[in-house]
Amino acid sequence: MRANCFVSKSTMQVERVPDPKILNDRDAIVKITSTAICGSDLHLYNGFIPTVESGDIFGHEFMGEVVETGKGVKNLKKGDRVVVPFPIACGSCYQCGRKMFSICENSNPNAWMAEKLMGHSPSGIFGYSHMLGGFPGGQAEYARVPFADVGPLKIPDDMPDEQVLFLSDIFPTGYMGAEMCDIKPGDVIAVWGCGPVGQFAIASAYLLGAERVIAIDRFPYRLRMAREKAKAETINYEEQDVYETLKEMTGGRGPDSVIDAVGMEAHAAGAVGAYDRVKQAMMLENDRPHALRQAIMACRSGGTVSVIGVYSGFIDKFPMGSLMNRSLTLKTGQCHVHRYMKPLLERVRKGEIDPSFVITHRVELEEAPEMYRIFRDKQDECVKVVLKP
Repeated sequence: MRANCFVSKSTMQVERVPDPKILNDRDAIVKITSTAICGSDLHLYNGFIPTVESGDIFGHEFMGEVVETGKGVKNLKKGDRVVVPFPIACGSCYQCGRKMFSICENSNPNAWMAEKLMGHSPSGIFGYSHMLGGFPGGQAEYARVPFADVGPLKIPDDMPDEQVLFLSDIFPTGYMGAEMCDIKPGDVIAVWGCGPVGQFAIASAYLLGAERVIAIDRFPYRLRMAREKAKAETINYEEQDVYETLKEMTGGRGPDSVIDAVGMEAHAAGAVGAYDRVKQAMMLENDRPHALRQAIMACRSGGTVSVIGVYSGFIDKFPMGSLMNRSLTLKTGQCHVHRYMKPLLERVRKGEIDPSFVITHRVELEEAPEMYRIFRDKQDECVKVVLKP
């Protein structure tokens, strides 16, 4: 089969690789009809996630048609259309029993690697380094899906791929980010980052009852999407002081809750940005946490800081004094996608949201390597790329 494979830092290549096979009774093989490039794939592409090897197949947002199942998979059959959640979860461990699927205790066979590098291991994840399982990803013609009796969600035939593909990751991730804010009527929410996850965090905050959502970014085309598609008020942080502007927009108090949808590669101008880049390059901190620092400082006292941007390890100059002394609540996590797929599918079916609004590029699988570069470099007003194997 054809698959989009990592070659070296900032280099991908579509190659011929062996077709996946059933390895366990609870496996399924899915013929992929749609897959996507995620912002967190860029962390791998840019070399910030360790244990990525040449030949690894990327991609954790995918859906398709079941073509084969193991003997233990009774809930799926050949021909079923399914969306596959990016965390791999066994469904029976302590954490899965609590619906905390992204910290499944059984699905990462290389948990020891993650524990050594990060302190603890999350679940296995498709196409996301060997420390998170080494599972081949979904930017390919086929994929093996472990624990297929737990993860994949069957999709009605009358719903097109583009309406449901993002149930695999970015829609539930944005929704969970908003849900963790415990939104009350009248609340004002601020979202850092207007990439695809940020767009869904904005839309989800409104679904959950926010009165106003303010989005922060620096790219005009992403801010325009946030205004026109997700209905946010916007701040361009290269043109306005974010802290002071948010205070002015909220009567001097600050947003009721804030969402960091940026993560480890946050951009910052001036001395702070240079500091983080040097520290990260010298491996003295793993991540550039400028957006997180700013979100904490801007949140109103007694508010909630929701973190859904991906972080990999240790950060510097964390404003713990502000967090503690102002009674802020910090909530975080890789999304527990399985928990949200059915409820969000119903919201899509009812017409409450059409997730396809974030798509800007639809291309064949062969164009994936070039689209990684375009997406990373913020060219051609690229927000979300869907690949058609």
